[in-house]
Amino acid sequence: MKLGADVQAFTARLGHDFAQPELLLRALTHSSIATETRPDNQRLEFLGDRVLGLVMSEALFQADKSAAEGQLAPRFNALVRKETCADVARQIDLGAVLKLGRSEMLSGGRRKHALLGDAMESVIAAVYLDAGYEAARKVVLSLWGDRIDSVAKDARDAKTALQEWAQARGQNTPAYIETSREGPDHAPVFTIEARLDSGEFETASAPTKRQAEQMAAKALLDRLEG
Repeated sequence: MKLGADVQAFTARLGHDFAQPELLLRALTHSSIATETRPDNQRLEFLGDRVLGLVMSEALFQADKSAAEGQLAPRFNALVRKETCADVARQIDLGAVLKLGRSEMLSGGRRKHALLGDAMESVIAAVYLDAGYEAARKVVLSLWGDRIDSVAKDARDAKTALQEWAQARGQNTPAYIETSREGPDHAPVFTIEARLDSGEFETASAPTKRQAEQMAAKALLDRLEG
């Protein structure tokens, strides 16, 4: 099976040359365009999630041999969550090669957060089935890169940490205020302000309110502790 030029370019960005290109094509096929003879990527997504989980568990276990389970768990969650998978997908422009139905394409499917995250997991599964665990591990570690080294700090629940900082100084729980929402319904961008009683505040924007709140809290905490 011959891949199109755009998909061939994607394999270079991914860092894996497929012996079974049909696996990659399935990983890129969304349910909106699937047929009986052209299955979607949902089964691959299920498998890829588990492969990613094993790679990250092993990487974290080896990276910090003194960390307790309670420290490793939030780091693991930060590395495998859908937001991180979607960020990696954008890094290699996975959205450009997704196979979507017309309605999904017109609604901005190539930019959708959950769709990109699911597809990234599917691609990981395709690499695993094509060449085995070591090949999948190599691809994942390459794409996640510095995220693994920096996750100890990033995995901290910023909202909880900011609340503890405020309460230790006699302040109330920080307020989170949505200051704007931009973009179409299928791809919104929320801007959230994290504000303390004492007047300090920081803002952040993200595709979900939860992510924007965490980012704003982290930005404020970094400034307060800096």
